[in-house]
Amino acid sequence: MSKKVAVILSGSGVYDGAEIHESVITLLRLDQRGAQVQCFAPNISQLHVINHLTGEEMPESRNVLVESARIARGNIKDIREADVEDFDALIVPGGFGAAKNLSNFAIEGAGCTVQPDVLALAEAFAEAGKPVGLICISPALAAKIYGPGVTCTIGNDADTATAMNKMGATHEDCAVTDIIEDKARKLVTTPAYMLAQNISEAASGINKLVDRVLELTHENDA
Repeated sequence: MSKKVAVILSGSGVYDGAEIHESVITLLRLDQRGAQVQCFAPNISQLHVINHLTGEEMPESRNVLVESARIARGNIKDIREADVEDFDALIVPGGFGAAKNLSNFAIEGAGCTVQPDVLALAEAFAEAGKPVGLICISPALAAKIYGPGVTCTIGNDADTATAMNKMGATHEDCAVTDIIEDKARKLVTTPAYMLAQNISEAASGINKLVDRVLELTHENDA
């Protein structure tokens, strides 16, 4: 019986949306492992639009759902259509979109809030005891989803880890090739491009995360 996994995207492009390599590696590994995947994104405007060639902000507006559809090849739904009952697990790739569009962590740091539709879905997975995988900067949202005491990683960036600890998370340093698991909460995290120097390094941790999340979905199988 193949497992069903929801993937939340946050736009298209590392500096203002979902990190494309991380997103594609996640989707590839899920497919290789036989999972059924549905991508979701909030139907909201991006915080801003970045020229990925120059790194400069562009004077235009883009929609997170529309931009995420580029990565999902059009097979994506408004996150408000997502129902936790339809899925066995949730995975959120990184990229600045997780800290700018799915939340305002990039602006507010420890005082951040999570986009309401994103928070509602993630909390539903947490409350249902279903596995969740957070990649790259996405674990910065863990304390908002799970509450104080949740264990997670973004690698070893001291400033980000400090902000996460202020929010109530317990940050653990982690190599790019590894994962951190909060066994009580069935939360799996990996640094990916918070540390990765190339796409292969990013893939090493992401593949482990996907594999572990899928293993956790089988724990209650008869």
